[in-house]
Amino acid sequence: WKAIQRLQQEGLEIDSIKNRGYKLIQGDLILPDLIQEKTNLTIRYKPETKSTQTDAKEGIEAGNQGNTLYLSTCQTAGRGRFQRPYYSPSQGGIYMSLHIQPNLPYEKLPSYTLLVAAATYKAIKNLTMIEVDIKWVNDIYLKNKKIAGILTEAMTSVETGLVTDVIIGLGINFSIADFPEDLKEKAGSLFMPPAPISRNELISEIWN
Repeated sequence: WKAIQRLQQEGLEIDSIKNRGYKLIQGDLILPDLIQEKTNLTIRYKPETKSTQTDAKEGIEAGNQGNTLYLSTCQTAGRGRFQRPYYSPSQGGIYMSLHIQPNLPYEKLPSYTLLVAAATYKAIKNLTMIEVDIKWVNDIYLKNKKIAGILTEAMTSVETGLVTDVIIGLGINFSIADFPEDLKEKAGSLFMPPAPISRNELISEIWN
């Protein structure tokens, strides 16, 4: 039973059938080693976390190097721009934050938010032929409903004035079957379950 609970925490929907065992309803396991191999990023994965942005900040404080992707399939305190709550259920989502170390003046930084939005658009199209819409500059929409959001945060050195660390958070409604009433009119999902591709494929394609 503990093994089943762990699989459920990692994003699998499993049904218990009396006197017969368990049945996999939907979902796919996140495979950090596979993603790391395909992207050449260091992957730090938790099935559940408060926020991958917070994980990245704590990683920076702990001395973790850049090119690290903090990844989860459930956030208990996910947030977007202006500290708005970001719906991050345990089934069907992708929540990740990439930590990079540009060490550049602010005026020389590229538009990381737009770059990640474009990479997400391209990855979805490459894998599925679905064309999503980028809403300037941090939201991605499908059929007039938000399916992904991007949050970029930067840290600057007081001594040098350079931007030393950037965290780019990306949350994707990958295959979420239902939303709370207050989100149903504006939030959507890339796929209705079951999804035709795995979350591992999409994550790897975005950061490849």
